Amino acid sequence: MFDSQLEIQRIDKASELRNLGANPYPHFLKKDMSIAEFKEKFGYIKDTEDKKASEEVSLAGRLKLKRVAGKSTFANIEDQSGNIQIYYSRDSIGEEDYAKFKKNLEVGDIILVRGYAFVTQTGEFSIHASKITLASKAICPLPEKFHGLVDIEMRYRQRYLDMIMNPEVREDFIKRSIIVSEIRSFFEKHGFLEVETPMMHPIAGGANAKPFITHHNALDVDRYLRIAPELYLKRLVVGGMEAVFEINRNFRNEGMDLTHNPEFTSIEFYWAWHDYNDAMNLTEELFKALFKRLRLGEILTYDEREIDFSKPFARIKYLDALTQIGGIEPQIVNDREKIIAKLKEDKFEVNEKLDLGHLQSELFDNYVEAKLINPTFIVDFPISISPLSRRSDENPQIAERFELYIAGKELANAFNELNDPLDQYARFKAQIDAKNAGDDEAHEMDEDYVRALSYAMPPTTGWGLGIDRLAMILLNKKSIRDVILFPAMRPLNLEKE
Repeated sequence: MFDSQLEIQRIDKASELRNLGANPYPHFLKKDMSIAEFKEKFGYIKDTEDKKASEEVSLAGRLKLKRVAGKSTFANIEDQSGNIQIYYSRDSIGEEDYAKFKKNLEVGDIILVRGYAFVTQTGEFSIHASKITLASKAICPLPEKFHGLVDIEMRYRQRYLDMIMNPEVREDFIKRSIIVSEIRSFFEKHGFLEVETPMMHPIAGGANAKPFITHHNALDVDRYLRIAPELYLKRLVVGGMEAVFEINRNFRNEGMDLTHNPEFTSIEFYWAWHDYNDAMNLTEELFKALFKRLRLGEILTYDEREIDFSKPFARIKYLDALTQIGGIEPQIVNDREKIIAKLKEDKFEVNEKLDLGHLQSELFDNYVEAKLINPTFIVDFPISISPLSRRSDENPQIAERFELYIAGKELANAFNELNDPLDQYARFKAQIDAKNAGDDEAHEMDEDYVRALSYAMPPTTGWGLGIDRLAMILLNKKSIRDVILFPAMRPLNLEKE
């Protein structure tokens, strides 16, 4: 494994340290504070006459730069909070340690430094070391500093190295963690209970998607990694939990691109005695809370576009969006044959067996979605593409449903929940017919869920949001891989490595 000349040399230096009585991987080491805390506590010395502090403390970090100048050395260490210059000499740490570290301490090593704050003659705030301890010897050398780690595939495969070489990446993932924390706090403050539901399902349901299939040896049955937690969360509403949410992973055995990863993080909530208008209002409140926590302005730049969050989110009906945003002529929207002809004319592939609702969805995907830049709720979807949504009382062909679009991307999907068990059973049967006709993503029949509804579920609205896509927008990232710590990657060809 370690066969490069540089790696062999570093292994030899680790062995030499052991021979000198210095463990290259010691334990029970403690630092007193972070680099940022050090700078904050002792920054006052920049305004004092002697430019140094009397108190000694311990810092730790990865060695990012080392410059030996005879009997003294200037170096730079970095921890999660920042970086700082360190200075040590033969006189300050002792001749024996100085000689040992001069030869065997290298960029990439993690060290513990004890010393006091001071300002160098060139005016740089630093730590003057009185003792240095090697905390962990790096066997693999870091990439050359000038070029850095620029291979995007390598950055995704070796995220640990990506974060070492590109501190801004580490900051992005800290912000992602803050996003998740704020979402959790927001819903708890609004009276929602966080729950956990199964990750392996006996029936793939809750969304239209292809599942991953595994096998449970003890039960000798196949199980499906969940594509959505929806049906289990609604069972909890039946059981009397009137406001629940779950933040967790979903798995969909589909393609990968800039906005899709086979496993992704989402939040879903279910809220009894509320409707999808309440869910839209709550969604806008959530964005305000996130912007406040992240200290973002109301005009957000994403992919060189400005997105205006200063106004209430637009709300437009699905069929109106086809004409008003997509530019589809009104006489085409509700005519199957004319939709097929329009799609063919514009060189889009089309399955002529699709029903009207699914053909309208093809129009939306091809002519509308990419144009939805500012936050927009698209409301009232065709019922045939909304198998779990409640029908509108005014128009049974319309589902009381909305999706939130920002920067041409769908971020959230929500609807008033279907709580009529007979209607749900009929729609599941229609989904089976669709699956038999070739729709691999159609829902399976879930009789236990229908039975749960048969015990009566109160009027409920439900909502799901993709946290990865949300992070992309808030952090201005074009690829979902930039907001997932360890994204799915194609296997490397080991013979070409």
